[in-house]
Amino acid sequence: MLKQLTIKNYALIQHLEMEPAAGLNVITGETGAGKSIMLGAVGLLLGNRADTKVLWDESEKCVTEAEFDLASYKLQKLFKTEDLDYETRTVIRREISANGKSRAFINDTPVTLEVLRRITSRLMDVHSQHETLELGSRSFQLKLIDAYAGNQKILEQYESQWIAFTTTKQEYEVLLAESTALKQEADYVKFQLDELVKASFVETEQEKLESEMKVQENAEEIKSKLNFSIQALGTSEYSVSTMLGEVRNHLNAISSFASSYQTLFKRIESLKIELDDILKEVESEEGNVEFNETRREEVSQRLSALYHLFKKHRVNNVTELLKIQEDLEMRSQKVNNLDSMLASLKQKTSQAGEDLDLKADGLSKARQKAFGPLARQMTSLLKELGIPDAKVKIDAETVAAGSTGKDNVEVFFSANKGIDVRPLAQVASGGEFSRLMFCLKYIMAEKTAMPTLVLDEIDTGVSGEIAISLGKLMKEMAQSHQVISISHLPQIAAQGDAHYYVFKNSTSKKTVSSIKKLNESERVEEIAKMIGGAKPSASAIQNAKELIART
Repeated sequence: MLKQLTIKNYALIQHLEMEPAAGLNVITGETGAGKSIMLGAVGLLLGNRADTKVLWDESEKCVTEAEFDLASYKLQKLFKTEDLDYETRTVIRREISANGKSRAFINDTPVTLEVLRRITSRLMDVHSQHETLELGSRSFQLKLIDAYAGNQKILEQYESQWIAFTTTKQEYEVLLAESTALKQEADYVKFQLDELVKASFVETEQEKLESEMKVQENAEEIKSKLNFSIQALGTSEYSVSTMLGEVRNHLNAISSFASSYQTLFKRIESLKIELDDILKEVESEEGNVEFNETRREEVSQRLSALYHLFKKHRVNNVTELLKIQEDLEMRSQKVNNLDSMLASLKQKTSQAGEDLDLKADGLSKARQKAFGPLARQMTSLLKELGIPDAKVKIDAETVAAGSTGKDNVEVFFSANKGIDVRPLAQVASGGEFSRLMFCLKYIMAEKTAMPTLVLDEIDTGVSGEIAISLGKLMKEMAQSHQVISISHLPQIAAQGDAHYYVFKNSTSKKTVSSIKKLNESERVEEIAKMIGGAKPSASAIQNAKELIART
């Protein structure tokens, strides 16, 4: 429900604030006073295109802001889907800067116009004579049938089954399309996989082979350097080990003379132990180095095979090669199991299709039950609204199951006696369309929580008792839904729970449109003017009082 509307710097509106009542709000005013301008500003909140020409003062930005109470709309899921913070009191704002830049906000979070439209379409429904063309759309008519029939739960179940069916069907079709190519490349995949399996490389093998190859290629030099090191460290007459032993003996002889000598002796002792250990390791390494032509050839061939596979599969290491082997194993397994996988998916798709048909049949039956009651209620309401010979018929042809079921719904209508019903889009005039749409909105208001409904001169072309009937229907609708009606008829104005008057103020240099909530006496005077002109007579004033008293 709309709690507050603020419009700043838009067309003839410098600053306008409105706090609509929960029920029926009527807006009246002279032609050109700014009623349609208000709708234009509201259209910005609905995501309509912005234009800098609408700025009242071109040096300042235009701001249209609305606060809504969302308690009854169940929009938490939608807000979560759009990654927006949900608040029961939500503020929608649209700004148009002087340079033409447009920005939109929901609870101060910037949003795109597409997101703005998705949210506000659930909050406000602006209806005018020119916005009834969708009534001729079969998809729109189908939505109306489902809303009237209360099919939301059945629809959700069907949509869930539709997703399951289309997902399974797509999996089957993708695998079927792949199957020919998979079978054609089966031999090639097997050859590549066999080659990798036969090679049987392990994760760290490359590093070990390359290290061993370096040793084999430089065995003579390595052995020579290690032999030199052995002699220098321990086997020659003046080896490090021999000299270090003499130093150790000398320090040991004086170690009892001072604690510092004792410390030096211990350090040399540790060094001697470490040197002996190093010498043993060098001797061990020297003993391990032995040039082996056969082993060298084996290592060379193994590395060549590895590098060949690297190049062939365009990888740089064994890890990547093993990943390719894993992928090839999966593809090979897929080819081997292809027929059984296809058969399984085909069966699964067939079963999902059968389940879908069952749910589609249930949905169709629920819809068909609503055809008669909805048509009769629409016919009755249309007669109240001045189409005494109205006839409405709803029918459906069965089509292949789709995202909304298997019903191609069509609403048929005739406004004149002796004329057969024909598809709605072919026979209804603009005025008839408006009344048809109003009747549908009236019926839907009984079935669901509708957004704030804005009616822009939907009463055009009606008068007298028909206008009174239309006003009563608006009043009834407003018992459970907020309605804002822009009207030029006193019969409608008299029904309002709140009456707003739009007027032009030309006292300053630039004309400004303003809006005023009328008190009881002002309301009587305004309705009297709508009946009898700018200077209403006593009888017009009395008529105005009587109209208000009849509500």
